Amino acid sequence: MATAVHPPRRLGDLLVQKGYLSEEHLTAALARQRQGGRSKLLGEILVEMEFCSEDQVVECLAAEYGVPYARLEARLVDPKIVDVLPRDYIEQNLVLPLFVVRGTLTIAVAEPANLFLIDEIRSLANLDVQIVAATPKDIRRMVTSLPNSKVFVIDDIIEDSDAADVTLIEDAIEDIGDVEEIAGQSPVIRLVNYIVFNAVKEGASDIHIEPAERCLRIRYRIDGRLHKALEVPQHLLNAVNSRIKIMASLDISERRLPQDGRVHVLLDGRKIDLRVSTFPTTRGEKTVIRVLDTRSVSLNLDDLGFAEDVLAKFRQSIVAPNGIVLVTGPTGSGKSTTLYGALNAISSMENNVCTVEDPIEYHLPLINQFQVQEKIGLTFSRALRTLLRQDPDVIMVGEIRDEETARTAIQAALTGHLVFSTLHTNDACSAVTRLINMGVEPYLIGAALNMVLAQRLVRRVCFKCRETYEPPRTLRKALEKMDCRFDAFYRGVGCRSCRNTGFRGRIGIHEVLAIDDEIRDAIVSDPSVANLRRLAVQHGMVQLHQDGFRKVREGITTIEEILQIAGDVTA
Repeated sequence: MATAVHPPRRLGDLLVQKGYLSEEHLTAALARQRQGGRSKLLGEILVEMEFCSEDQVVECLAAEYGVPYARLEARLVDPKIVDVLPRDYIEQNLVLPLFVVRGTLTIAVAEPANLFLIDEIRSLANLDVQIVAATPKDIRRMVTSLPNSKVFVIDDIIEDSDAADVTLIEDAIEDIGDVEEIAGQSPVIRLVNYIVFNAVKEGASDIHIEPAERCLRIRYRIDGRLHKALEVPQHLLNAVNSRIKIMASLDISERRLPQDGRVHVLLDGRKIDLRVSTFPTTRGEKTVIRVLDTRSVSLNLDDLGFAEDVLAKFRQSIVAPNGIVLVTGPTGSGKSTTLYGALNAISSMENNVCTVEDPIEYHLPLINQFQVQEKIGLTFSRALRTLLRQDPDVIMVGEIRDEETARTAIQAALTGHLVFSTLHTNDACSAVTRLINMGVEPYLIGAALNMVLAQRLVRRVCFKCRETYEPPRTLRKALEKMDCRFDAFYRGVGCRSCRNTGFRGRIGIHEVLAIDDEIRDAIVSDPSVANLRRLAVQHGMVQLHQDGFRKVREGITTIEEILQIAGDVTA
């Protein structure tokens, strides 16, 4: 008599039977899976909705398919056999070779039911295969710690990264070989992972890792201000810096010269770019990491804080058939984000939109982006000249830094292209003077320039703890002298949501210099900043501080923030 073959039980039923999941939660998860067209596995949805943990899901799958379930640790992995599979294959398929015994490879997989994957592993390794089930989180953690790994997974795998782990390294590290070895040990890996993970979680734009007198100080730049995050023992400086250099493919033996690199990491399954810069100081190397998290930045112009009248003028300029649109401001004022928003608004299948950048911060669909490579001679000016032979409609130049780039951009604008770029100036009118100082003739600037947008970023008042308050009398009198009147003043008193700062997030303040015929004539005849500003105000230009005051009246920011960021408002 034939033995009946029972089909595998469904994952939801297994979890309910184990007591890990309620029937109500299972019903809700199945409904979400149907809404998504079954593009996600049920286990992924249950973890995402926090109805179950990854461990519970994998444990039930392992039991159903008769596979051992394992919590991975470093001592389970034989480093000598890691190369039995190609490194790219391990990282892409989330599998981890553990050890070989008597010609049988034991390997950890996240999907024990995937028979095709297991057959493929057997063929690639040319060995018999025994699988164990492990959570994707555990496999990612172990893959990250493999020698010469190029994928760095920053996830909530560092919940046990406390001071006790860090203090396992007692002595200062001097020998480069020792540094490289210790930089690959799990306490240092967990510490660096925690630093990056926490920075992304807090919404930091930059991470400062700096040697202090008695410790290694970690600070995050959040909403434009630096905040101390943590302090760790000073003797970890070289190990932490070496770990970051290994991730960024930098030379760990070079501590006397500055170095720059880039790291691609995964956090919660999404890609985040880190730009690394090291610089030697008297106490050791200081490292700054710029965090480029696309999820925290909106590239929609409507979300960037533009007032309606300013946005209308800006939108009009970015759909012009030709000419130059400049965005100006100091470093960190959001110029690149504004330009990306403009490109995002005009990109289409009908337009050939090209960019020349250093570096490329965000990758956009339907846009051809080119990276400057100064080491091999591909400078902004050379890349721009080459780009003009690529039949572009719209060109974005990351920054006009020299006369050659400025002249090439103006030539492109005068020959029928729309050009976007940035300059470092304090206000919109100063952009004209800056180009003249670079050596560009005023008549060329007047002919090519369409608009200059100057901007700053100011901190938003936290809406969860916002309240009205009475400012000091001296401030009120100063505002009255400027004929600025406000019905109410707002500030944040500080709460958990804003880390007791009273501010959460930032918003732009802007001024737009729209170039008309009268201003073009002034650029040729009298291009002084004072004259251009006088004419622009007569023609209705809203200045930076005036746009800021509008946002104060709306309760978005504080008067102190505007006075600090916009500078001398009486000029």
